[in-house]
Amino acid sequence: MTNWRLAFFYTMAALLLRAQTRFDEFEVASIKKAEPDARGRYIRMQTAHQFLAYNHALKTLIAAAYDVSPQAISGGPSWVESERYEILAKAPGDVRPNLKEQMTMLRALLADRFKLTFHREQKEMSVYALTVAKGGSKVKVSTVTPDATPEGPPTLAFVVSSVLRLPARYASMDEFASLLQRSALERPVVDQTGLTGRYDFDLEFAVDETLFGGALGKGPDNPTAPGLFAALREQLGLKLEATRGPVSAIVIDRAERASEN
Repeated sequence: MTNWRLAFFYTMAALLLRAQTRFDEFEVASIKKAEPDARGRYIRMQTAHQFLAYNHALKTLIAAAYDVSPQAISGGPSWVESERYEILAKAPGDVRPNLKEQMTMLRALLADRFKLTFHREQKEMSVYALTVAKGGSKVKVSTVTPDATPEGPPTLAFVVSSVLRLPARYASMDEFASLLQRSALERPVVDQTGLTGRYDFDLEFAVDETLFGGALGKGPDNPTAPGLFAALREQLGLKLEATRGPVSAIVIDRAERASEN
């Protein structure tokens, strides 16, 4: 079978299976405390069906599930920031859930296993505006067909090595801004690029103790690797501008430690 016929077959099959699947909650989920020496943190689909949240506090899980900066989350007991967990869960159906569907299931898990309840408050906060730098954007329109394989496009996540890498495929600027505010930066990020498509790009920058809430510490000295702000300008033609703006903040009303299993 030729490549385009195979891609067409997977796309049609995935669309049919997705229409038949409800991604309301995980079929089963295991929650345990993260190892004390665990470094870094991430959320990704390891396979088409296996979801992993690694070394996350409840606060950063909430940030991911509800697409807010951790700085826009307040309230709750002190352990929501200090205690870290590893969650391994199985998604239902026969097709890989997209990011929105993954977060829908994560929200259900937080309510069920951590007994999470909260309310929203509108706050004026320091934010970063993600904009196009002088000279124009360098990101390329995506060549990926999202349902061309059963696994779908790679999950948008940082890869930790001697530098930090982000191999982004089929990513929107809104998703990119969301990733920056949920994991890397200390304030909300608002997409003001005006770029409305989906893009492929590779970002590489130096590890910095000011990123990821200090979870990665200071990486090895690498004089050839730029910091995040410089890498955005040089590699993607984008920039982050410090400003202020309204944010729909989360105030935790109730949270309980999840029993390990």
